[in-house]
Amino acid sequence: MKAAIYSAPGQVSCQEAAKPSPTNPDELVMRVVRACVCGSDLWWYRGVSPREANTSVGHEAIGIVDQVGSNVHSVQPGDFIIVPFAYSCGVCPVCKAGFEATCPNGGFFDAGEPGLGAQAEYMRVPKADGTVVVVPGGCERAQDFSDTMLADLLTLSDVMGTGYHAAATAEVKAGDTVAVVGDGAVGLCGVIAAQLRGASRIIALSGHPDRQALAREFGATDIVSERGQEAVDKVKELTDGWGTDAVLECVGSAQATTTALDIARNGAVVGRVGVPHDERVDPEAMFFRNLGLRGGPASVRTWDQQVLLNAVLQGKIHPGKVFTSEYDLDHIADAYTAMDQRATIKSLIRVSEV
Repeated sequence: MKAAIYSAPGQVSCQEAAKPSPTNPDELVMRVVRACVCGSDLWWYRGVSPREANTSVGHEAIGIVDQVGSNVHSVQPGDFIIVPFAYSCGVCPVCKAGFEATCPNGGFFDAGEPGLGAQAEYMRVPKADGTVVVVPGGCERAQDFSDTMLADLLTLSDVMGTGYHAAATAEVKAGDTVAVVGDGAVGLCGVIAAQLRGASRIIALSGHPDRQALAREFGATDIVSERGQEAVDKVKELTDGWGTDAVLECVGSAQATTTALDIARNGAVVGRVGVPHDERVDPEAMFFRNLGLRGGPASVRTWDQQVLLNAVLQGKIHPGKVFTSEYDLDHIADAYTAMDQRATIKSLIRVSEV
């Protein structure tokens, strides 16, 4: 089969790899229909995070169940499924509490293990019953899905669920004024999430006109294009000096984290989903401002099952608009280059048809 393989920083190519099979009874193998490149992939692509050479990559995919192990009972071959970026047992206290991305019995796709890369024609899914999200109707219904619907569903493997996790952990509620730090796909999906949860005002921090336009389409009421202290001053100006009721931090950098904490009003919660890189937090300052800082790897499966899958199937939200370019596996290097150079918001990979 074809698979995207990492060789060295800046080098991802389409190569031949062995088609995976279930390695134990609780696994399945999925034929990938759509995959994509994530902003977090750029950390190892740029050499910022270490990665072993000659490993398969990708952690976002949707597709058709191809094979199931003998202990897989929730799906069967031919079912159409969403595979979140983390696999989980589904039965431990952590999973039952809705934090399956930190399941102690689970792990992450794109971890370098054979068959776990989502940017491939087939992928292996451990702990399938506790991991996958089933789209009702199976392959027969999925064959009627438009490319637009497939793109929307693909975001439910990561970015839409991650954006929603930021809003949920920030405790966004009806009538709130919310700031979203970060204009990548996750931040833009965070705008959708804030609107879904009833925010009356959504301030998107973005310095790129194309992303600003999409943020407004998704529900942003205000745009702040400044950065650093200028951004803090602008948000304070927009909120009569108070700051916002909730902040969604969707970057993970030191500056983004500092900005998020500085624009939150006293007593607010910052929902963080950006993977931390060199950030600095002053716990004493947070203590005396009653600031909350919550979040981490997103509960994609929980939010998909509770809110997001129905919202997409009913046409209430269209997060697939974050895909502003499309490639196939043969051109996976171009998909990464476009993301790296910020020539696209998010690269979609068309792997096969339903």
